[in-house]
Amino acid sequence: MRFEFAERMNKLEASVIREILKVTEKPEIISFAGGLPAPETFPIEAIKEANQKVLEENGEKALQYATTEGYNPLRKWIAERMNKTLGANFSYENILITHGSQQGLDFLGKIFLNKYDVVLCESPTYLAAITAFKAYECNFIEVPTDKDGMIVDELEKILKTTKNIKLIYTIPTFQNPTGVTWSIERRKGVAELADKYNKIVIEDNPYGELRFKGENLPSLKSFDECGNVVCLGTFSKIFCPGYRIAWVAAHEEIIEKLVVIKQSTDLQCNTIAQMDIAKYLELNDIDEHIETIRELYKKRCDLAVETMEKEFPENVKFNRPDGGLFTWVELPKNIDARELLDECLKHNVAFVPGGPFFPNGGNENFFRINYSNMPEERIVEGLKILGKILKEYL
Repeated sequence: MRFEFAERMNKLEASVIREILKVTEKPEIISFAGGLPAPETFPIEAIKEANQKVLEENGEKALQYATTEGYNPLRKWIAERMNKTLGANFSYENILITHGSQQGLDFLGKIFLNKYDVVLCESPTYLAAITAFKAYECNFIEVPTDKDGMIVDELEKILKTTKNIKLIYTIPTFQNPTGVTWSIERRKGVAELADKYNKIVIEDNPYGELRFKGENLPSLKSFDECGNVVCLGTFSKIFCPGYRIAWVAAHEEIIEKLVVIKQSTDLQCNTIAQMDIAKYLELNDIDEHIETIRELYKKRCDLAVETMEKEFPENVKFNRPDGGLFTWVELPKNIDARELLDECLKHNVAFVPGGPFFPNGGNENFFRINYSNMPEERIVEGLKILGKILKEYL
């Protein structure tokens, strides 16, 4: 039988990362591929206690349908947390609970993007955001980006000369895939341009609380005067990803549209998952838990950077992040990271090639390294193997 799919499916491809992760499920593979949190940080016993209390105290409600917007005690906690950590000014009515940040990206694409509309993004940018927005048949313009983030003057040139720009997608803190953190000046500049040209900025912030060096910086949202900045956050990196609980924080009018979309998609997020997380937050010190994660990731990041400095050829460059889950490696232009991956997989080492992080193609001489998930001894072993293969290539 010949299936007639919608035209939009012609532009969609399987996630490169997800396909690589299928390979890395083999226990012998040393994987630097996924953005996976360290499973030993999951507070399993505390979650058991929270879940038991939820079922004992409010089991019928926990197992029932609930409102689309989300569980109000959790929404209130999120709003208060964002106001404290990001300098925002949200109430719980500005919060919509979503099934992962990926659902938030999909919904924002659905409410803002028409066919051939333009999304501006960093160069490179988060692969799954590219995938989410592509479903709505948009075009991408990559804004020139350096070690301090999106270059404001270049952004304004594009805003002045390009029609049908609908969204500016950003990850200002410990960016995925590069690990770069924007300067205060870049954050303020982009927020001001969003106001000046009346454009929506998505500030995706899954890694912001995972800083293990330096000082916290104000968010783009803290410079937002008109409600143009939409924030995405998640419990996946500071708690555990299996619950798939995240949120969108935005102007009430945007939230109203997102609620309508969510009602047509999945009605609501998992009730008991939301209540479990809220109960955990009531019973435990989340800051103490996050500090444990930071200490572990700092140790693994420092070890990864130290090993790369020793084992990688001198003409291979890489970032030294102050937080988050990733570093970004630049090879000489004649080296294709996809071919390098094929060779590394023969030696049971995996990473993610960088080309797919550029929505308009090219730049195959980059790749992303994750340091959060592997134990320390496997980080060293895997990077030594990778360094040896790089020397053979170069």
